[in-house]
Amino acid sequence: MTESDTSLRDRLVDAGVELLAAEGLQALTLREIARRTGVSHGAPRRYFPTHLELLSAIARRGFADLAERTRRALDRETGGARARVAALAGAYLEFALEQPGMYELMFRHDLLESGRLGLRETSLPLFSLLTGLIAAADPGADAPRVAGALWANLHGLAQLWRWRSLQLATGEQDLAALLETVLVAHLGPGGGR
Repeated sequence: MTESDTSLRDRLVDAGVELLAAEGLQALTLREIARRTGVSHGAPRRYFPTHLELLSAIARRGFADLAERTRRALDRETGGARARVAALAGAYLEFALEQPGMYELMFRHDLLESGRLGLRETSLPLFSLLTGLIAAADPGADAPRVAGALWANLHGLAQLWRWRSLQLATGEQDLAALLETVLVAHLGPGGGR
């Protein structure tokens, strides 16, 4: 691939990221991305033979952003393993609430199923990090299972908070308090670890 090919490929992904942020997942069409990039509607197919491949390239950007946010949150955290789990969880929720379109795209099962598109290699390190932190916070825990349950709980917390369902059902207006309740449910009360 030439430099101009790489540049156009990146511009197509950039346009998709911007479109996703502005208008949501339903707006992500090859035609609209091509229009915003200033190329013919067939041009994206040269770099992304299928719509799924373009969506995957866009989702990869989201995973990179989430990984960077997580890294920064963990770099700032000076407490033990449980505090680091809380920092990771907070960064995850922040990302989900700030970038709902990208978040939705990133966790579409049909995209993650394709090993050929490489999203597993992009998404699984974050889960491995969470699993390792849980193992450090509670050495007796079945860390992969607890990490899976915590991840599912965080995902539900993000979605229900964004839809305002939790605020309506619980009267709670403090997401941090709900997050602490989730952490207690999976890791026990905060404390010395």
